[in-house]
Parts: sequence; structure tokens; C-alpha cells
Amino acid sequence: MNVASIFADMPGDRPCLLFEGGISSYADVRARAAGVRARLQAEGVGRGDFVALVLPNGPDFVAGYLGVLSLGAVAVCINPMLAAAETAFILADSGCRLALAEGEVAGWLSLGGLRVLDVATATAPGASPRASPGIWAVEDVPDRHPAVVVYSSGTSGRPKGVMLSHGNVAFTARSKVRYMGVTGADRLLLFLPLHHCFGQNAILWPALFAGACVVLQRRFDRAAVLQALRTEGVTMVFGVPTTFLALEGRITPADGPRVRYWFSAAAPLPLEVEERWHRHMGLPIHQGYGQSECSPFATYNHLHDLRRGKVGTAIDGVDLRIVDPADGRDLPPGEAGEIVLRGPNVMLGYLNRPDDTAKAVRQGWLHTGDIGRLDAEGYLSVEDRLTDLIIVGGRNVYPAEVENALYAHPAVAEVAVYGVADPFLGEEVWANVVLKPGADAGAQELEAICRRTLAAYKVPTAFAFVDALPRNPTGKILKRELRAAARPAAQDPSHRERGGDAGGLEGSGLDGSGLETFVRSWLGDHLNLAPDTIERDRAFAEYGLDSVLGVALARELAAPLGRAVDLTVVWEASTLAGLLARLREPVAAAGACAVPAAT
Repeated sequence: MNVASIFADMPGDRPCLLFEGGISSYADVRARAAGVRARLQAEGVGRGDFVALVLPNGPDFVAGYLGVLSLGAVAVCINPMLAAAETAFILADSGCRLALAEGEVAGWLSLGGLRVLDVATATAPGASPRASPGIWAVEDVPDRHPAVVVYSSGTSGRPKGVMLSHGNVAFTARSKVRYMGVTGADRLLLFLPLHHCFGQNAILWPALFAGACVVLQRRFDRAAVLQALRTEGVTMVFGVPTTFLALEGRITPADGPRVRYWFSAAAPLPLEVEERWHRHMGLPIHQGYGQSECSPFATYNHLHDLRRGKVGTAIDGVDLRIVDPADGRDLPPGEAGEIVLRGPNVMLGYLNRPDDTAKAVRQGWLHTGDIGRLDAEGYLSVEDRLTDLIIVGGRNVYPAEVENALYAHPAVAEVAVYGVADPFLGEEVWANVVLKPGADAGAQELEAICRRTLAAYKVPTAFAFVDALPRNPTGKILKRELRAAARPAAQDPSHRERGGDAGGLEGSGLDGSGLETFVRSWLGDHLNLAPDTIERDRAFAEYGLDSVLGVALARELAAPLGRAVDLTVVWEASTLAGLLARLREPVAAAGACAVPAAT
């Protein structure tokens, strides 16, 4: 069954998308998707062809996504904020025939010789697509036909394309509708990235399967989220732990009068946050477990028997075991081991990587690389990782990818990249670097070389220059030891060696033009821009500043200002002028999301 066929059965007058004040009915969305379908057909795209979606959150992504799938083509979802080299690799690896993009992204993709259609008009520049809107139809395909490829970074340092079938997507959508109780009367808030498996399969598709309305936002913005909760009739909210930390202390039950359901995934939710939220808001934060390789839904913490600190039991149709990672034997309840699972949610495999697929899926069982334990009632807790995956604000960073970027610097002899716990982002990316004899390099240089080839959230926020890296007898670097040694420094930002220009300004008590110069310089360094090109009233997001970089800038400002800074002030202010105005306001009492100045 083509998963897009569900769309044909929904009443056309039912609201489907609410985006920036405009409402699109199911009939409207079908019409837009049909327009994309017709244009793709005119370009010769058909069953089994790969089409890149390099699009931000918005109705254009939904229309493009549905249009591609309706043809039996495969949607290759690419984060539009990736560096050009990262995007180029994915396009080459997947062999996309063309790309759907918009604005500046469409322009620079075209320069690389790829055929690009601007999905806002479903056409290439100069053509007139509205003359032939097309009709909504769906190509029948088997359940195991590939529907979508979502890329995650690989342990080798190269991204891997996770291939999900129409059957995978439909199974997860139906399961989500059942377990979360989604109905046609619900309004699901969706600010998580649609290019990610979480946004697609855990929020968008369940809403479409239930005939519900998606309240769609471009990104997480605390003020916009609170406004939507108050005025748009939102009933279900989905986020990552960072979402709830950002909302804590700023939200009351009265802010979401119709909200009946909160859900967190993508990273462990601290138990204390879960308990504080329940006490304050009167509703629990539901959790589940999954990863892109299982579509991403495998367990659910049920409302009828919710266990705090757990991610629930295996959903119907999915088998789950805890095994000894050394010999694969099953472990009894209470013992920690690798989480392995099987079911209709398990991916088809990694695109063009049969060896990686064979390692991950053995005799039908997906080996997740996560460490967990089951209690006597079958409730799962996730405790660690076999791999060195780092999760920053809910986004995956594989150390090898960052290490490869750092090895491009001629002064670097050895490097180890690892995650350090952070109360706001979940983890930060840190790097320990051994320089070649007689060579010299500083944190600013290394940060700059990473920014040229990596997305901003993957760039290390702290560097340690060391004489050697700890290893076991076989020579493997012991990253657990690095993480443990880094914890004291993580608690005291003054001990970190960072890139940028913050170090020379500590304790300067910035004000007036000095503050603006500091912010412009920092943004220029981290976004690869000339500082004087940053417009005072242009949104930071348009320059590529995301929430992770926003937190980093807030932290850097604490020392030169000599006072606590709210970690969300940058994305709340949203522009240079707004940020400067906020920073010059009288200091209020520091809240839960403030970082103190280093002492």
C-alpha cells in the first residue's frame, strides 16, 4: 500500500495545516501535492526515482513530500541548514534525479548542476505551473517499496541513508494513532524538523492518518509556541527534552487550555524534569523509544500504567530483548545490555551500504547500539550507548564525522570527540586534541575548520589540548574516561577553551557599542559571515543560527557582561536589534534557564 493513499479518503473541508495564520484544508493540501506530482511527472520522475527534499518546515515541504510519495518515488530528506559539502555528499550518495528546494537554497543547488524545482511554484524559474494543476492520484506499491530516506551520520564519519518503506511508515502512523489516541478533533503542534524521522513519522503521519490538523511552525520558538498554545486550540505537543527545559518556568496550565497530551523523545528526559512538569502542569510527559532505523517507534509509556523514568513497553507487533553485546545471549530482567528489536518498524537497510546493514540487522533483529534494561513487567529504561553517538538538543552527532573534519588541520596528530552532559542541550560536543610535535594551533582555528564543512550543531563547543589520549590495551581510545574527566570543567565554563573571541573579553563589563561589536564578531565567526553584513532587524534564523548556537552565544555573553544570562534570550529576541535591547534591560532574577557568569 502506498502510504499516501490515506490522503484520498479524508473529507476535503477538514482543516489539515495551520501555518503562520493561514489554514489549508485537506482538499487544499491535496491540490498542492497534485501540482507537485504533475510537475515531477513532466520531468520524467516515476516509481523508484530518488528526489531530494531540501526544504524547511512549511506547507511546501508537506506538498512536496506527498507529491513524491504519490508517484512511488523516494523522498530523500535533507536538512536545508547542512553545510554545502554535507548536502553534496548526500545528493551524490543517493543519486537523486532532482531536488525540491526554495529561495537561496534552490539557487546554490542549481549551481552544482542538479535539476532543481522551486516547490513554492512546483516549477523551475520562468515556467507557469498553475496552468496545469494536475489531479491527485497514487501509484500502488507493495509495503516493502522504499518511501523515504533519512540521513544520519555514520560511525565512519559519512552520513548513512536509512531507507524506510511504505509499510514502515504506515505501521508507525497507525501505532501512534492507537497509542496516543489521536482523533480528527486533535490539533498537533509540530515545530520539530520535518526532514527528520521524528517530525515525519511520529507527528505528521499520525495526524494525517487520523484526519487531524497540524499546527505547523518553522522551528521551535518559545514565544511562538506559547502563542499557539493559547490561541490555536493545540491539543497535543511533541518535543525533545530541551523543549521542556525551555518552557519550564514560563508556562502554566492556563497557557494551553486545550492541551491534553505532552510527548518527549530523541534523548533521555531527566526524571526531575518529568516530575516537576507533572506537578506544575497537572499532566505527564509521555515518552517512547525508537530511532530512525525503527521508524522511530518501538516502545511506549502507557497512560494507564505510566512509569516515570521509563520509556515504556514494546508496542504491539514489536519484539524487544536485552542481550549481552559480547555474545548475544538474552539477559534476565534487571540486567543491562544492548537493546535489540524486530517488527514491521525495522528499516529496509542503509542505502548503498550492505555491510553496515548486515551489522545492524541480524536475522531480522535490529541491534540498536543502545544500552538498557527491562524490569519484571517489561518496562524499558535506556541508560547508555554502545556507540559514541552524541545527542545535541535532540540531534545526532557522530564523533567520527567531527574528527574527520579536525584531522584536515595539518597541526592535528590525534583527536577524540565526545559528548559531555549539559542540562539544557542534553549533551555538548567536546574535543581533545593532540598536536604534532612542534606544531601550533588554537581553539579558534580548529573551530573555524569545522564550521567550513559541518552543520553548526556538530562543531565542538570546547577544546582540550593534551599530550596523549587514554587507551585500553588494544589501543582503543577510552571516551568514557574523557567524559568523566570533562565533568568538572562542564560545571565551570571558565575552564573551557573555546573558539571565537570570548576569552579576551571576559570581565570587561561590555555595554554600548562594545556589546554590539562583540555580538557581531561572534556571529561572524560562527556563521562564516562578515560582521558588518549582519542586519540589525533581520532574523538570526535567516543567517543559519539555530537553538544550539543560540545557547552557545548566551553562554559566551555571561562572562563579558559579568552577570547571568537566560539561555533562551538569543532565539527569543530573534534579531540583533532585539537581542541588544534585551541585554540592556535591567537585570531580573535569574530563572531556571539562566547561566551564571564565570568566576
